[in-house]
This record gives sequence, structure tokens and C-alpha cells, in this order.
Amino acid sequence: MQAQSEPASPPALVHGPRGRFGSLALGSLGVVFGDIGTSPLYTFKTATTQAARGVIGVGEIFGIISLMFWALMIVVTFKYVTVMMRADNRGEGGILSLMALAQNALGRRTRVVLALGIAGAALFYGDAIITPAISVLSAVEGLRTAPGFSGFMTPAMGIGITLAVLIALFLVQSRGTGKVGAWFGPICLVWFAAIAALGMWRLAEAPRIFAAVNPLLGLRFLGTHGLVGLFVLGSVSLTITGAEALYADMGHFGRRPITAAWLVVVLPALALNYFGQGALALHAMRHGGVAANQDWFFLMAPPALRAPMVFLGMAATVIASQAVISGAYSMSSSAMQLGLLPRLNVRRTSETEAGQIYLPTVNLMLMVGVILLVGIFKTSDALANAYGLAVTGTMTVTSALAAIVVRRGWRWPLWRTALLVGPLLAVDLAFFSANSLKLMSGGWVPLVIAGSAVLLMAAWLRGSGIVARKGRRDRIPLDDFLASLARKPRHLVSGVAVYMTPEPDLTPGALLHNLKHNGVLHEKNLIVTVRTADTPRVADAERASFEAIDEVFIRVTLNYGFMERPNVPAGLATLTIPGVPMETARVSYFIARRSLVSGRDHGARRILDRIFMALARNSADPSEVFAIPPGKVVEMGVQMAL
Repeated sequence: MQAQSEPASPPALVHGPRGRFGSLALGSLGVVFGDIGTSPLYTFKTATTQAARGVIGVGEIFGIISLMFWALMIVVTFKYVTVMMRADNRGEGGILSLMALAQNALGRRTRVVLALGIAGAALFYGDAIITPAISVLSAVEGLRTAPGFSGFMTPAMGIGITLAVLIALFLVQSRGTGKVGAWFGPICLVWFAAIAALGMWRLAEAPRIFAAVNPLLGLRFLGTHGLVGLFVLGSVSLTITGAEALYADMGHFGRRPITAAWLVVVLPALALNYFGQGALALHAMRHGGVAANQDWFFLMAPPALRAPMVFLGMAATVIASQAVISGAYSMSSSAMQLGLLPRLNVRRTSETEAGQIYLPTVNLMLMVGVILLVGIFKTSDALANAYGLAVTGTMTVTSALAAIVVRRGWRWPLWRTALLVGPLLAVDLAFFSANSLKLMSGGWVPLVIAGSAVLLMAAWLRGSGIVARKGRRDRIPLDDFLASLARKPRHLVSGVAVYMTPEPDLTPGALLHNLKHNGVLHEKNLIVTVRTADTPRVADAERASFEAIDEVFIRVTLNYGFMERPNVPAGLATLTIPGVPMETARVSYFIARRSLVSGRDHGARRILDRIFMALARNSADPSEVFAIPPGKVVEMGVQMAL
């Protein structure tokens, strides 16, 4: 990876073309804000349930609402909308883009930055599995409050409906979301309008709840409730689930449309709804109602409107689930390009939208994980205990990487960096610590998921490094090989041979095996290396370059961003190389296929070796990875011991 020669500075605003601002802002409502927009379904309910471990009264309601409001203001509005969305990697955001930006800022690939990036990406997979489970389950549970449904809505029925919705969602992923995606924004706009209206309606019953905008009420609650207060703080962190999407989806919608959608639609709707739930709780307490273990969100609606709100909520949660599933696809694709994961089968589900992809392996793993979570935890309250660690862990990693970018990339002085990032990191650590108290009651779930992802990435990085080192050791320099050919010329056959290799200065193994077994060379031989930049995309002018070594051999470099899928034939077609006919019929692609066997390692290293070999066996075919027509590929096998 190449480091930038000039220090990065806070970039200019990123936005779409004129005339598309409104459509981009509307589209972001579904894709970007679907997750955080469905948090009112379960957050206040979970927080009041946690508070009920002690004595719950008016002060507790004010304290919880105050904490929720300021979580939205500090973490989402200030940290992500104001700060993080200025730390873009050529218009792209997300944890892996931030990792690449931090590496560029340092000028090298350090283990600390790599470890932070891997940890953040791994925790995101936990979020991607838990989000569909808790959001859809919480919406379905709302049917218990609707007249005519409460009689047959047993817990088992709720689980069955939830699983049916989720399984159907995963099964349709291969068809793409292009046709239905256009409805995501309008549906979520209706959703936000509905939750804002419910909040305003209930606010009339107890307008004094607006006193909760005073942050001292939240701090007083934490200071006077001890361990119970920390448990509640862990539940309050559910208010900000999905905040990472603001940053991760910046490249799709731009900073200005996302910011406008948040400030004009989403933040007011969420604040009104949360204050409305608090007002309803105060009203219920004044009239002798129970202020805990209540489905406050759906109780805000009049009985006749509860069933429609449930179905609207189910639509919103499906959209939120779709957004996080698509995010898992995109992050997996980026991780593959950065060498953190093996090459998997990537299918494009749209002929016009490059970002619409489908990864069957990732989809299957997510679906199995979601089904297991719903079956094990059974209720949204139980799942809420598992949710917070994944979200707050990713946010903590984001703040740590941001500190590197601000200090070294933007070249801010240390005191100024500490003044900006220090409080944000402190808030993230407070939320993360509070959620760690729920480790035994479900918090272990995202850690197990993240740990499994880290193990896979570590095994792949280690194994890939071993293969690369042994490959370099076993191959001879290309200059020495060409010198030997000059002393002993070989018969040339017509056509063009393309040899894929990660090391352009070494002789490709496929070339040596082709010469050894077939005894011939092609008239023109291209030594092609595909490089992944630390930027999301590479300009067309920088896509390809070549160097003529002699009349027979030409060295070619193709550059792709980590958000792009390499297409070797298309990349070569952009080059005009004198004397090299690039007609498809005259080009053959030679790729070395390694057969890996376990070495003499023992213990943990042997386990990592076996994981790496399993990943390598199940990785995508090189012809799919590089978009090479299968009929034009010649594979040359070689065995290697780890």
C-alpha cells in the first residue's frame, strides 16, 4: 500500500450533483438511518426495565430521558455528523476506510492500526447479526399490545413470525435490492413522521418532560444509582445503535444529504418520540400505572392504530436489517481487497449500481447467526443485553483511529487533538464499560462473533504471509530468468499470455511450470500485478501502466481501490501496447493454483494453519476474483507446505 506524500487535511464537503440533493437525503433515511431510526422500539423499554432493579420514580424517568437525549447529541450529532464525517478517505467512510486513512497518516502499515481496524470490522459483524434479530423481534412483539392480536400472540408465535420474516429477507438477497430499494426512503420518511406524531401527541400529557434536556438530570441519575445506573447506561447506548452507518455510508450519499436528513428529519423525530415515551411514563405513574416492563413505544399509539404501527414498524425494521446486511457485504468486499479475508464469491445484483453486491457465504453465515440468536434469546429484552457491546466497541475503535488521523494526518497539536478526541473517547469507554456489565447475560455474544472473525482474519493474514515468503524464496528473479532465456531461446507460439503475480520482480510460478511442462513461450507475455490502493477508488487515468522489459516480456500494473472489484480484462483493454494484440481470442491467462499441506507446527500455530487451509480451499476461483472468462484461464498446480 502506498502512503500519501502530503499530509491530509479536513476534506471539503462531499455531496451529490445538483438536483439530486433531495433524492440523496431521502434515500439516506432508509439506508443510513434505518437502524438508529428503529431504536425507539426497544431502547426506553429496556432502560426502564433495568432501572426497575431499584426504585423507579419521576426522577428516574427524567434521568433516563436526559441520558438518551444527550447520547444522541454528543455521540451522533457531534462525534459522527460534525467530526467523523470530515475524516473521509476520498469520499468514503467506515472503519476500514478510517484504518487505511490512519495508515496513510503514519506513512506505514503498523500492527496497532491493523489490530484496531480488524477489531472494529469484527465487532461490526456482531452488529450485523444482532441488528436484524432485535429490530424485527421487537416490532413483532408489538402485536401483543394491539386489540385482536394479543389473544393468540404467544411468545412462540412471535418467534415464528420473526424467523419467517428474517429467513425470507435473507433468501431474497441474491435477487438484489434495486427494485425495492427505491421504496426504502419513502417508507422510512413515513416512519419518522409517524413516530414524531406519536411523540408530540403524548407530550401534551406531561410537557414537563422537556426539563430532561438538562444534562445534570442524567448525571445525577448516574451518580445516585450506583450499579443500577451503569446497567441503565448500557441500555441507553441502544439509542445510538446505527450511528456508524452515518460514517460508513458517506460515500453513497455524501456528507451534506446525510447531515440534512439527520438534522431536519431523524433527530427531531427521535427526540420527540423519546420525550413522548417519557411523558407517557410520567402520565402512567401519576395515574397508578406500572412504569416498568411496558412496551412504551406501541402504548403511545391509540389502540386502533397499534396494529398499523406494528406493520409499519416491521417494514422499517426490515429496511434497517437490509441496510446492515448490505453493509456487511460491502465491508467484506473491502476486507478482501485489503487482504484481511480470502477472496469470496462476489455477485453483482445490478447492472448499473456498482455498490449492489451479494456474497453468498457471508449471507449464509449471517442468516444462521440471526436464527440462532432469535432461538436462544427469544425476546428483544434479552437480546438488548447482547447488543450494546458490539456497537460501543466499534465506536471506541473509531475514536482511537480518529485520534491518529487528527494528530498525524491533519497535523493538529497534541493538546488540540486531546481536547477534541479525549472527551469522545471517554464517552465511548463509559458506554462500553457499562455494557461490559452485561457480559454474562448476553454481552458474550458479540465478543464470540468478533473473536471468531478476528481468528479468521489472523489466520488468513498469517497464512498469506507464509505463502508469500515461501513463494518469494522458491522463485527466481525475473531478470535472471530472462538472462537464462537469452542464453537458451525457446520456441515462440502465437498469441498473448497473461501471468498473474503479486511480485512483478519475481518469475511467476505459472510461467515456470508452463515452460517446464510445455516447453514453449508465447510471442507476447504480460506479467500482470493487481495492486490495492489505500483509497476507496482509483481514477481511470491511474488504472493501468506498463513497462516493456524486452520484445517478448512486458510488465503491467493494474491499480484498484479497496471498494472496487478488479477486472483484469477490462483493465488491460485500457492499455495500448505496441505489437500486443489484446483481442479476446488471442489472450490466455495463466494462474498458479497452490495445493497447501500442513507443516510441522504444533499447538496454536497448527490450528491457524488448518484454518488458513480451509479458508484457502473455499476461496473464490481466481477467474471470478479478477473477472477473467473461465474459458481463457489455464491453471498450473503446485504443492506448498506451510
